[in-house]
Amino acid sequence: TISGVKGMKLIEHGNYDLILSDYRLPDSDGLKILQHIKAKKANVPVIIMTAYADVKMAVKLIKAGAFDYVTKPLQTEEILQLVHRAIESRIETETNITFEKDFIVGKSPEVNKVMQHIKAVAPTDLTVLIEGETGSGKEYIARAIHYGSKRKNKPFIPVDCGAIPKELANSELFGHVKGAFTGAINDKKGYFELAKGGILFLDEVGNLPYENQVKLLRALQERIISKVGDNKTIKVDVRVIAATNEDLLKQLDENEFREDLYHRLNGFKIQLPALRDRGDDMLEFIDVFIQKANKGFSKNVLGIDDTAKQLFFKYPWFGNIRELQNVINRAVLLSEHDYITSEVIPDEIRFCNGFQPNSKKMQSALQSKALTELKEATEVTEKEVISNALLESNYNKSKAAKILNIDRKTLYNKIKLYDIEVLK
Repeated sequence: TISGVKGMKLIEHGNYDLILSDYRLPDSDGLKILQHIKAKKANVPVIIMTAYADVKMAVKLIKAGAFDYVTKPLQTEEILQLVHRAIESRIETETNITFEKDFIVGKSPEVNKVMQHIKAVAPTDLTVLIEGETGSGKEYIARAIHYGSKRKNKPFIPVDCGAIPKELANSELFGHVKGAFTGAINDKKGYFELAKGGILFLDEVGNLPYENQVKLLRALQERIISKVGDNKTIKVDVRVIAATNEDLLKQLDENEFREDLYHRLNGFKIQLPALRDRGDDMLEFIDVFIQKANKGFSKNVLGIDDTAKQLFFKYPWFGNIRELQNVINRAVLLSEHDYITSEVIPDEIRFCNGFQPNSKKMQSALQSKALTELKEATEVTEKEVISNALLESNYNKSKAAKILNIDRKTLYNKIKLYDIEVLK
């Protein structure tokens, strides 16, 4: 037990999950304590205790921000339940604040439909398949489902399936035991174990090698896994959310993706609209990205002028939200005026003729610029050829590797070697 004054000093310099305070203290009172806490640490729940039941005071405390108000004599079970609810409330509040700060919803009918779907499916344990173009925000949608689920206090483990080498996929997903293969010097937990009780987000699931899809299907069906090099089975309680920027149905026809796995992943499908289909939502993204860039670069850009705005709406944004943020960052950094002008916008946007994605005109332009095989390129043009292949494949690395006639591992090495920016 500490005095009110000492308690307020500790609150200023320390971090606390919950504060219980008596209402009547020798040197202060519960209302002053509460007001001080809310001024310094607004998210910390406060429970006030008193021997004097006063309805008016209780109402005043609740209005001032108290989580609850309890009268003495205190019941241990009641206090424990109250503490538990207060902690849960704080976690939920802080989680929502973090998510809302990072995720821009917008007002377009297309994205509102997505948010309705998230609200409906999040509290369930259904497996979710999110489809959308590169950079359209699929991981944000997966995190929104996590935050709205019963598993929100458990891990959220994102995995880029396209970045996992074929020979290591089973080890990465399910783990391995010491000595299972050359280089396995210790036991290792896979992503399924790391996500215990939470959500495993499989991004670019269409890039998972066909032979590795069998074990994934078994894990989803039977809720058990086995580590590489071990015959023992491990029960896993994990909800899976998968995402793809590919047409998985087309992959089914080409026998590149298992049909049974597709139907297992497709428990509930969410189709995420491209940025160009979201209308004036782009303006909201632009405002937020300008604010972030101003803070990061110590600038004071106020907005975007009408000419630049027209160019932005004309451009098809193949890289979607991520590409827009990159362009805004660059524009804010280079801008010498209060408003972003066309002068600081990349040439591909300024001279865009309104190409639509996957149109014959766009494909022709790309094909005339890019070579079909990487080995035909000289060292000087190699970086440009890789960049063009990534653009043509809508930044799908597996497709880009096929266009270039190389394997994915070589492509990843080249991307790293030339420091090529790859939209996700």
